[in-house]
Amino acid sequence: MTALDLAIVQRLVDTTLAEDRADLDVTTGSLSKWIDWRQGNAHLVARDDGVICGLDFALAAFVALDPDVRFLPEVSDGDRVSAGQQIAVVGGQLDPLLRAERTALNWLQRLSGTATFTARAVAAAGSRTRILDTRKTTPGLRPAERYAVRCGGGLNHRDSLAAGVLIKDNHIAAVRQAGGTLADAVSAAIANVGPATGVEVEVTNLQEAREALDAGASALLLDNFAIDDLPPAVEVARVYHAKTEASGGITIEQIPAIARAGVNYISLGALTHSAPSLDIAMDIVLEIGRG
Repeated sequence: MTALDLAIVQRLVDTTLAEDRADLDVTTGSLSKWIDWRQGNAHLVARDDGVICGLDFALAAFVALDPDVRFLPEVSDGDRVSAGQQIAVVGGQLDPLLRAERTALNWLQRLSGTATFTARAVAAAGSRTRILDTRKTTPGLRPAERYAVRCGGGLNHRDSLAAGVLIKDNHIAAVRQAGGTLADAVSAAIANVGPATGVEVEVTNLQEAREALDAGASALLLDNFAIDDLPPAVEVARVYHAKTEASGGITIEQIPAIARAGVNYISLGALTHSAPSLDIAMDIVLEIGRG
């Protein structure tokens, strides 16, 4: 699993701390008489079963407000946890712990939710079909959400428009409007990027699949295919040594049947746009005396 660049983590965390105005927390500031300089430990605890992701984000949030904070994780990103299991202990001054709490938990809950949902999809797909994410990510959060998908056992599709050729339905419609064909679109893409770069084409039926493969496509995006229509498309792709990817509003419940149809990949936008957050809490336990 490829780790996330810590500079990206810090940038995202700094943005969310500023969004939450952690520097002007009027609640914590109002209680300074009791809170200032007092030390305590905060226990991060999972309230649901799931897969943990985002520990570096939580750490970065606490460190940004207290460089001397003590962060002791008891699990690692990608580990499965059970409801009630302790994830980490954070120790330090109470004031910055309270100011950073929501930012730290937001990142942990959101990314762990994506990792957990991805793990469910991976388990449903079995060992022969891999689960892919899509570019349907929260604006500005793509690196973090794609990392969470990896923590859940999924794979990342292209991370930007510059990362690979995927000729989709609107590309084909634009070419046809100008008098070209699907095959013309594939040939033009191959001529532009060269034979070493794969060209994937979104198709909606078997005829389009054959046309794309004849023109040199190396992969087919089988969009909104009925499950019974997938095996013929898979067989045609195999003749051309091409990969197949099923997509289009696929649910967890549909994944086993789609995987049995023989596709190489199943892509799910829901991994990053619809995964529910994992419930994680922070509970403060005071130490005796003052720091």
